[in-house]
Amino acid sequence: MGNRGKFITFEGCDGCGKSTQLRLLNEYLVANEIPHIFTREPGGGKISEAIREILLNGKNAEMTDECEALLYAAARAQHLKDRVEPALAQGKLVICDRYVDSSLAYQAYARGLGVEFVEKINAFALEKYRPDVTIFIDLTPEEAFARKHGADENDRLEQAGMSFHQKVYDGYKRIAEAEPNRVVCVSGRQTPQQVFDDVLHILRARGIL
Repeated sequence: MGNRGKFITFEGCDGCGKSTQLRLLNEYLVANEIPHIFTREPGGGKISEAIREILLNGKNAEMTDECEALLYAAARAQHLKDRVEPALAQGKLVICDRYVDSSLAYQAYARGLGVEFVEKINAFALEKYRPDVTIFIDLTPEEAFARKHGADENDRLEQAGMSFHQKVYDGYKRIAEAEPNRVVCVSGRQTPQQVFDDVLHILRARGIL
């Protein structure tokens, strides 16, 4: 068996700039010939992507908060088996756009389901697949939505309203305060290149790059 790969997750409010950072990191890893995969939650495989369609479809407004949380956990369990575990076993870097922290921020805190409930239904992920480092791009929802010119009308979660997204942001801050060794905050108010420079510094300091 070779060395197990590293698991890196990116978190932040909708519109914080994660997609740009993931693109820049992908370009860097390709240029430096570092074995890696990029994936996302919910999604990352056939079944998980099908669950994503249900979760984010703006027409599914009647979905209960409990159903939402359970679907995220189900998609995650499938995704870990389909994509994350095989890549880690091959010694690759796994970079994931959102992970359990999103469930905690969105469902435990913003939906009010509580940390205990969300951690219980995500026990499989939390016990077996803890990220080596989580990069939280710190940008308030007001700033994020102003940058992206409002919420996506086809995205059920983006349509939840500013007070909901403020609770999401507050949830992320609480997670970061509780786990400072794992969660590293990077200011999203900087230019994309400045943010990426911070990301590279974090990953190098952790011995990941």
